[in-house]
Amino acid sequence: MGTIHFLIITRMARKINLTSTEEDKGRVISLVLKKKITNAVAAKQLGITTRQVRRLKSKVGREGVDALTHGLKGKMSNHKIDKSVREKALSLVADKYYDFKPTFAAEKLEELEGIVVNRETLRLWMVEEKLWKPRRHTKKRTYRSWRPRKKYYGEMEQFDGCYHLWLEARCQDRERNPIELCLLIAVDDATGKITRGYFARNEGIISVFHFWKTYIFLHGKPVIIYLDKFSTYKINHKAAEDNKELMTQFQRVCIDLGIQLINANSPEAKGRVERTFETLQDRLVKEMRLANIKNPEEANIFLRDIFIPKFNERFSVTPTKEGDVHKTLTQQDKQNIDHIFSIQSTRVINGDFTIQFKTKWYQLQEIQPTTVRPKEQVTVEEWLDNTIHFVLKGYDLSYILLPERPPKTKTNPTILTTHKLNWKPPLSHPWRKYAQKN
Repeated sequence: MGTIHFLIITRMARKINLTSTEEDKGRVISLVLKKKITNAVAAKQLGITTRQVRRLKSKVGREGVDALTHGLKGKMSNHKIDKSVREKALSLVADKYYDFKPTFAAEKLEELEGIVVNRETLRLWMVEEKLWKPRRHTKKRTYRSWRPRKKYYGEMEQFDGCYHLWLEARCQDRERNPIELCLLIAVDDATGKITRGYFARNEGIISVFHFWKTYIFLHGKPVIIYLDKFSTYKINHKAAEDNKELMTQFQRVCIDLGIQLINANSPEAKGRVERTFETLQDRLVKEMRLANIKNPEEANIFLRDIFIPKFNERFSVTPTKEGDVHKTLTQQDKQNIDHIFSIQSTRVINGDFTIQFKTKWYQLQEIQPTTVRPKEQVTVEEWLDNTIHFVLKGYDLSYILLPERPPKTKTNPTILTTHKLNWKPPLSHPWRKYAQKN
């Protein structure tokens, strides 16, 4: 059976688009069927059991790619509760049962109002509408035991950054003060290898994005990334888990790539990367002193080509199980990689089809790849190459950067679409003033 490259399949006369996860699953099962990897390695890559791998092999053999998608994909769930029932239940809870706990409220809704809703479903609804605050569980002090290593290379990467005078006094600022650099490293949990290291000015999101974008092209996608609660990676707010608006950029990237993210509650929890930094502060500083490394550019080359290979040969261990469970990038991952590794925010399109972002004004051009209406929300993506992209419905919108805020006009077009409009802009409109220059 050949490698599965289908992006669209047909099931019961319905067109279904394969997601990146399903495409990745098809690629892995194809490799198993061709006996290029074992069931155990496939199970680790997909995060399922070997029994499920065997069942998928059998299904793909019988049904082809139809086996990769759920039978209800594209259909409404059989258990979906009607929206009117949800609205009525929440309205009653807010008016009559505002101080009831979810279980008691569910009982009264069924008993007095004739509305049957599972108590846990009602609990979720009430939490979403802020009608119920989840109870805080008191954390008990527990004994911390040693955690055994993961079994496969690529199963877990411990990631952290460390500020230190890595180049000592050889790297100075304009006032001749030594510069502290931040060393970002990823350590494989199963082998103890430094899979990648990078000297950056800080541990900000741009540096982290550069780090992991290069990493996944070199090694593939790890199953798990284990890191601390620094604000780049996790918003330490009790509501962050349930509020998608509070999700950090790095969490979004990991979700888009299908990488599990685990946040350590203490430095000891990710002790392998912490102990690695202790070793590096001793060995790496001295190695770079001997090599007379004076700037971050030289340090990164030395780290990549000389130090890390020697370090891994000296300190790495043999994993319990053979096999690399890094997942290769899917075609969709490669096509969307710049969109994924971008800093994203939302803005609203003004009535004159301008967008304000970071003190600058952008005028959407007349012809767009999709229909654009005023007051629609667009995703603003700041790419790592410092370019700005406005994305709507999966399309990059074309725009003009304006030197200043445009003057208000009495009439404006009602929509922008894929062809020229009958509407004639005034002579002062940016479409006439700047279109030829751009």
